[in-house]
Amino acid sequence: MIRSLLLLILLSAFMLSCSVSEKERVELLPGATGKSGDIIIMMDSLQWNTELGTEVKKIFMEEVDGLPRPETMFSVNWIHPRKNLKLLRQVRTLVYIFTLDDNSSGTRILREGFTPETLERIERDTSFYFVNTHNEFSRGQEVVYLFGDTKENLIKHLQRDGDKIQAFFNKIEKERTLAAIKKTKSTLGITTLLSEKYGFELRLPVGYRVADQRPDFAWVRLIQPEVDNNIFVSWKPYESEYQLLPDSLIAWRNEIAQKYLFEDPDNPESYITTETTIPFIPVKARQINVNNNFVMQLKGLWKTNNKTMGGPFVSHAFADPAKGVLYYVEGFTYSPAKKQREIIRELEAILETFKSTTPKKN
Repeated sequence: MIRSLLLLILLSAFMLSCSVSEKERVELLPGATGKSGDIIIMMDSLQWNTELGTEVKKIFMEEVDGLPRPETMFSVNWIHPRKNLKLLRQVRTLVYIFTLDDNSSGTRILREGFTPETLERIERDTSFYFVNTHNEFSRGQEVVYLFGDTKENLIKHLQRDGDKIQAFFNKIEKERTLAAIKKTKSTLGITTLLSEKYGFELRLPVGYRVADQRPDFAWVRLIQPEVDNNIFVSWKPYESEYQLLPDSLIAWRNEIAQKYLFEDPDNPESYITTETTIPFIPVKARQINVNNNFVMQLKGLWKTNNKTMGGPFVSHAFADPAKGVLYYVEGFTYSPAKKQREIIRELEAILETFKSTTPKKN
């Protein structure tokens, strides 16, 4: 009777799973929990505390560029697999790591989640080491599996592809932030104003207000008790690709800031400039692709010329040849009492919503 009952339950569950679409399945899941940048890593302690764990820590706990104080790229929490409580399955980013040549208790638990066919492929195909799934245990969740036939082979993959793995997880966090920004309706009036008046679009989170508008400059700002976040845009005629060189952009940034960004509006002698005197925190420039556009990104520190205030900034510069315009878009924060990794991550996401449009004709 018990066997018959179990078979009936399994058959009913199978039929229900066949009748429920993937979208409906995801909607039935509990929402993922956790803060931006949080990652749970699940692997056996014997591997976490060896060379494999060292390589994992290099990827997920590398320091972020351009911040005044050391902060790791992600907030990592390591969990032994025997502590795999159901509650952990609701975290928004979960990483499982193991190798087949390890027979420790935690690794055996992790292997139990794989089919014999998958385990055979891991053993046979040494290039197969990374799998990710969406909404596996909870809605809005990303689960990543890093594995190998041997510890040595997995270490080689991590050493070779560490930057790509970092980029993958940064992209996940950025996409989550962008999704939240694009749902915001309270700042659509500012988006419309900028588009109609200046010919560019910018999406903003809740709380931002217009701080200043000039013929070649627009500034929006979010002021809270411990955080003062700022986005400004400046533009000028596009004449040459040399205008996108880092030194040219820093010089332009300083020109804009000295002209429009004062520490004290009643004292034009106090203004914002770029911090270039700290050798271990230089302004870092790199070429990136944003919305199919070539963008020169800068990350570094800003300060006031009297050295009473400062903080990190991130900026994007790109040309719109069709309009003959060069744009400089920056996000900077004054938040000395706060950790700033996630603030800069959000500012960077806001910059990625920037689009050159056609201004409305009066």
